[in-house]
Amino acid sequence: MKITFVRLNMFEHISSDAMKPLLFGIIKSLTPERHTIEFIDERVEPLPETIDSDILAFSVETYTAKRAYLLAKKYKTDRNVIVMGGFHASVMAEEMLRYADTVLVGDAEDTWEEFLSDCEKGQRKSLYVSMEKKPLTVLKDDPSVYKHKYYGIGVYQISRGCKFNCDFCSIKTMYKGVRRKSADMIVEELRAAKEKILFFVDDNLFYDKASAIDLFDKIAPLKKKWACQISMDVAKDDELLAKMKEAGCFLVLMGFESLNPQSLSEMHKAANTEADYDEVIRRIYRHKLLIYGTFVLGCDGDFVDVFDKTYAFAVKNHIAVTNFNPLIPMPGTGVYRKMEEQGRLLYKKWWLSDHYRYGDTAYRPANMTPEELKEGCLRIRTKYYSVGCILKRLFSDPMHFRPMNLFVFLAANLISRKEIHKKQGQLLGGILNETDVD
Repeated sequence: MKITFVRLNMFEHISSDAMKPLLFGIIKSLTPERHTIEFIDERVEPLPETIDSDILAFSVETYTAKRAYLLAKKYKTDRNVIVMGGFHASVMAEEMLRYADTVLVGDAEDTWEEFLSDCEKGQRKSLYVSMEKKPLTVLKDDPSVYKHKYYGIGVYQISRGCKFNCDFCSIKTMYKGVRRKSADMIVEELRAAKEKILFFVDDNLFYDKASAIDLFDKIAPLKKKWACQISMDVAKDDELLAKMKEAGCFLVLMGFESLNPQSLSEMHKAANTEADYDEVIRRIYRHKLLIYGTFVLGCDGDFVDVFDKTYAFAVKNHIAVTNFNPLIPMPGTGVYRKMEEQGRLLYKKWWLSDHYRYGDTAYRPANMTPEELKEGCLRIRTKYYSVGCILKRLFSDPMHFRPMNLFVFLAANLISRKEIHKKQGQLLGGILNETDVD
């Protein structure tokens, strides 16, 4: 059989910030060699008008769901099979089955081979559900599926799942626990990596301190430069930060989320509530690490002054990169259930609405209007990535002029500046013409 994997974009445009999608290399390694594999990344290349394959596979996130459904309609024939999986499948499988022939719920690696075998035998089922039993240690990445040269950063994963349970986050809708690879397996993968700059996509790389130190000691001799996500408990640990720096880390992505203790409590961000942000930042900077900070605005404890306060905090601390995000009620999360129960959702399914645009508010905030939340986030995003603010933050610390840091700082800020203007206000996916989503 001929199989085409499609990496979806939120809209029909070429992105500047696309990273290699890790999933498809793993799925390629699990696909018997008798099958022909094709991979298309819509973020970096236009899609063809037709796709002549026996199976079309889409990995779907909530933001790309409408795009997946539109393309399923476009490419569906009486001879092919449309299969969908990904995070969105974990909470909206029934919705997906209106557009896909088959849906894979949970990790596709657990169900992919069974699905292919059933297709060959003419016994394909409409739904396959992963039990999360396959250990990550048996999974290999086959990068030969990626024919493009657009991906300058290597993407790797040590674990799946997260030990925290934030109310707005969709991670728990996909993974019920945490599974990990061994440090030795990661060393083997990184030793074979051609990229010099890497990003660990783990939602929380630090399951425990001992395993993290073991990992850093083993990858340090590889001389790779890498970034990762960290939580506040890690940011307060000088030994871990020193080990990270020695092992090649140059940037940490941190979810500050809010400066408001009430909002942090609402999000169930206990680790943040107990943290002194200024001290955490000083500690990270002592180890010469850049910070990519994320913020979620629009919780019930937030008023219209939250935007200027958050912007001032990020500028004062010359955070290299930020995301100022409006709170999004993602399906399957506590936030979504709360907004639905209280009748505060502006759309039954914002991700399918032909009226919702990227950057819009999807619910009624408690202490501001939906328009104030949208405009407030856009205003401080635009201001933060203005030329003047970029230069102000760049010259605020000599650390930014280290060769690696300077390259990352400028590239990340210029790409973010470009993507803000490209994405804001765009219709997700296209026109779906569904009548029961607004």
